[in-house]
Amino acid sequence: MLAAIIVAGVLSRVAHTGSRVLDKYLGDALYAAMVYCLLRLTGRVVRTAVWAAMAMLAVELFQLTGLAAEMLHSEHLAVRVCARLMGTEFSVFDLAAYAIGIGCMAAVDRVRIQLPQ
Repeated sequence: MLAAIIVAGVLSRVAHTGSRVLDKYLGDALYAAMVYCLLRLTGRVVRTAVWAAMAMLAVELFQLTGLAAEMLHSEHLAVRVCARLMGTEFSVFDLAAYAIGIGCMAAVDRVRIQLPQ
């Protein structure tokens, strides 16, 4: 599932539909879902959702420093890629997209836990 989320997130950034919701915020929700999946390896659903939300908030607040935007001008490809992955502009709407991505993953987790094995 993690690989599918990563591929879909990257595709949402390179394939443009003309819809801001799909072209911008779908990727944000998918990146938050990716962070949730990575953190889910370490704990329970609620704890994971809280940590994922905190991580995504930290990334979004880091954008306010302007450092991520400056990283785009680096001569090193890895630094520019990191800047693209983190994003360079703060947006409250990104926070909403993160919440949706994390909420969806937590809901799927809850259902999966309740299903008989």
